[in-house]
Amino acid sequence: MVTPSATARDRSVNSMRQATGMLTTAAIARMEQRLPWYRELPAEQRSWVGLVLQAGIASFIDWYADPDGRAVSPMTDVFGTAPRELMRAVRLQQTVQLIRIAIEVVEDHVVEVVGEKDAAHVHEGVLRYSREIAFAAAEVHARYAEARGAWDARLEALVVDSVLRGETDDDVHSRAGALGWSGHSGVAVVVGPVRAGPGEDAADHWQGGLRRAARQAAMDVLSAVQGDRLVVVLGRVEDPEAAAATIAGSFGPGPLVVGPLVTDLASAAHSAAPAISGMRSACAWPDAPRPVSADALLPERVLSGDVDARTRLVQLAVDPLAAGGPVVIDTLAAYLDAGSSVEATARALFVHPNTVRYRLRRVTELSGFTTSDPRDAFALRLALTLSRLHRPV
Repeated sequence: MVTPSATARDRSVNSMRQATGMLTTAAIARMEQRLPWYRELPAEQRSWVGLVLQAGIASFIDWYADPDGRAVSPMTDVFGTAPRELMRAVRLQQTVQLIRIAIEVVEDHVVEVVGEKDAAHVHEGVLRYSREIAFAAAEVHARYAEARGAWDARLEALVVDSVLRGETDDDVHSRAGALGWSGHSGVAVVVGPVRAGPGEDAADHWQGGLRRAARQAAMDVLSAVQGDRLVVVLGRVEDPEAAAATIAGSFGPGPLVVGPLVTDLASAAHSAAPAISGMRSACAWPDAPRPVSADALLPERVLSGDVDARTRLVQLAVDPLAAGGPVVIDTLAAYLDAGSSVEATARALFVHPNTVRYRLRRVTELSGFTTSDPRDAFALRLALTLSRLHRPV
């Protein structure tokens, strides 16, 4: 670049200062014409863009006036005028489009503003400055993304904590909405071990994978690390276990427990409590499937002291048998006492073995538990014992 004389530089700077308003207006008009997303911005945000453009042109003039380029920082002078809301509304690609149009406008009006004699020097200065402003824009967006990510993580942890405690007021719903929660029905909470990693980068990696897996399955997701466990709230769920399976890779090795399906975020605590209880007691069933429902862990949860699990197990396994009459429960008790032998049960009850088989089928039809399955028989035995202790039949 041929360095212009001080007189030529001062002359160009004065001319450009006088034309700042005209150049800004021309750039805004061109954006209105060529950028559909700019036309869709609210009036307040469009005015912010205008201020940033005007600051950008003024910053170039200051930069051009300083031969050593030390007095001007595009980061501060241009993007320092942009509110945080604007950085959220305008993506980096769109910012580059704005810069490109501003440069085009300045280049198109160089001769008109500074005259043909000085235009070559100014034109070359525009090209040099455009590189600096582009790098500054990328850095601003990177810093904003980093800060936004850290803030979102703290906000998300706060929302999840509120959900687990059942404190889902309007503020919590609003914050969840800001994090992308759509509010559709069908919510389930999944709890599992945190995936171990060498640092924050590893955490960012699996959290990104968690969100991608949830998006691909068309589910909403909120997550938070609590000690050594990861708690994930899923929305737009139909089958909780299938939903948990889609994100299983984001958890560390070990049991993965999913709570029952509830209607909405306000009810998520009723899914979270069983899931957390199941996570605490899952070690008692080493061969549990992964993921496993909290209801499948009811026997272990009962033995670990979960009062709600005790009530739930009796409701699922014993209460429905009342519809079959007392003989169904009596037959079940005799069958369990006889070591799951149909013939021994028949002898104890003085009935034909086929009668026992028929009554056992009724147990399965009414409760969903299969008496011949060792796992279900264990749950039925425990449920029957609990019903006698707390609600005698």
